[in-house]
Amino acid sequence: MERVNDYLGKHLWLQITLSVLVAGAVVLLLFPERSVASVVTRMAVASLGGVIVLTVVRRKEKRAAGGSVDDLVSLDRKLRRGEVPTDARERQAMRDVVEQRLHRTRHRVAAQIVLAVMWAVLVVLTALTAGPRQAVGVAVVAGAFLIWLVLYGNRQYRRLRTMREALTTDAGQDNPR
Repeated sequence: MERVNDYLGKHLWLQITLSVLVAGAVVLLLFPERSVASVVTRMAVASLGGVIVLTVVRRKEKRAAGGSVDDLVSLDRKLRRGEVPTDARERQAMRDVVEQRLHRTRHRVAAQIVLAVMWAVLVVLTALTAGPRQAVGVAVVAGAFLIWLVLYGNRQYRRLRTMREALTTDAGQDNPR
């Protein structure tokens, strides 16, 4: 699994391609009468804003990590494992990446609430316009997605806070005044 994470971390284009294909597959499951080409094209166009945001975020993180994708992937691997870098340059790069990610997550609880409300509205609208089978299906998908989102988001947030504390604590011990 680690090799897959590293490979996807190095190749942003592959992440985007997989996301568009998965979104297209979901739409094809919901609307089987549409052509594959039209659905994939529509998903690619609809994903354009997200791709731009992802590209800008990646560029900022890459710059903070030292300028290369390999450095960013290495820092991300250490962050997932909880390994605090020992090299001074790498420690500063880790501090910068962690601060950027923590800054981006400052509204995560509000975002989770908005997503929960959106999914609840979707479930209600599905129940009103479709059969009970579809409503239950959407409710199960919504519940699974929201549970995954909260659990994974909280785990990542804890990792970031723990790394920031470790970098701050170690920096204070390394440089006594």
